[in-house]
Amino acid sequence: MLEKLAQIEESYEELNKQLSEPDVTSDIDAYTKLMKQHKSLGEVVEKYREISKVKDDLDGAKEVLEATEDAEMRELAELEISELEEAYSKGEEELRILLIPKDPNDEKNVIVEIRAGTGGDEATLFAAEILRMYARYAENQGWKMEVMEASDTGVGGIKDAFAMIEGDSVYSKMRYESGVHRVQRVPQTESSGRIHTSAITVAVLPEAEEVDIEIDQNDLRIDTFCSSGPGGQSVNTTYSAVRITHEPTGLVVSMQDEKSQIKNRDKAMKVLRARLQEIEEQKQHEEMASERKSMVGSGDRSEKIRTYNFKENRVTDHRIGLTLHQLDLVMEGALDEIIDALITHYQTEKLQSETVSASPA
Repeated sequence: MLEKLAQIEESYEELNKQLSEPDVTSDIDAYTKLMKQHKSLGEVVEKYREISKVKDDLDGAKEVLEATEDAEMRELAELEISELEEAYSKGEEELRILLIPKDPNDEKNVIVEIRAGTGGDEATLFAAEILRMYARYAENQGWKMEVMEASDTGVGGIKDAFAMIEGDSVYSKMRYESGVHRVQRVPQTESSGRIHTSAITVAVLPEAEEVDIEIDQNDLRIDTFCSSGPGGQSVNTTYSAVRITHEPTGLVVSMQDEKSQIKNRDKAMKVLRARLQEIEEQKQHEEMASERKSMVGSGDRSEKIRTYNFKENRVTDHRIGLTLHQLDLVMEGALDEIIDALITHYQTEKLQSETVSASPA
């Protein structure tokens, strides 16, 4: 591992030099790509240098312990050694996690798809609340979220919605939100006070760029129609809404949020591209897809990953057995504790898996 870390540090210093070269700074795409690499390696190098210093301090404390006969000095040295050994062990574990190969999609923006499931109107209301929860979380993270399309209901809920979230390493955090989200509460329409259980599905897809997946335009059927909506001036009387059908797969994407047909078509293509990339990845990387299914939910979105119990102000993530009695804060976008716990859990699992596979037979 030390040899690998030395190579990473060397690569990091080389990147520092490249980033200051005029031909790189004048090329935005090249500069952005190198900056991402620089940031990724920087986390590893910083931790490596940190534990190297701890190791030097630890060696120094051990030398003091061996060299002195003074009881008070020995006691202080032993206390320092104990603290440094704990810090070194913790730093090594954090460094091993940083060395786990990253998912190539981690740095990407995402498209979040939310659909009301079982539960009628109550499910649509909860779908709208979850969409709002992600908007608050994105705001807390310094990301930008845009609702690309939402099918509203008469009761203030949504049947389904698509949202684009753009920012720094969005997929690396949002990826664990895919699956079935279950809500338990007393609906406003329930006079007897009986708790109802409803469910929605969430799918988080990394944004696919044109270089990631090619789409043959001959495979597309594009239909235009008038946008639906409330009466009066809000009705769009032009053919601005777009429905794109990818005939080889049967995938259909509709967009009518914008008054411009061009903008609706652009948004629909982003969603289609993301869905096609997900299908392609499942075909080409069955092993990776299997791992992803166990972590964030399969294509049929049938797994119950989280329960939101309003009466008890409780949220439980069933994948890691985490329960928090602060649902009110979570619904306001305070998802960090849940998401950080999920990241730590799956990183540790992957680290253990790699350790086992690397062990001699």
